[in-house]
Amino acid sequence: MSDMEEKFPRALWVRLIIYIAVGHVFAAFIYLLFEMGAQQ
Repeated sequence: MSDMEEKFPRALWVRLIIYIAVGHVFAAFIYLLFEMGAQQ
């Protein structure tokens, strides 16, 4: 387990999770824009 933690520092995991979260929010926002545009 310590070998894996050495290869992937905690800061890298936090950054990866933030990037994934922001990417999902951005994708959901674009999806909402298209849904609202289609309804009008």
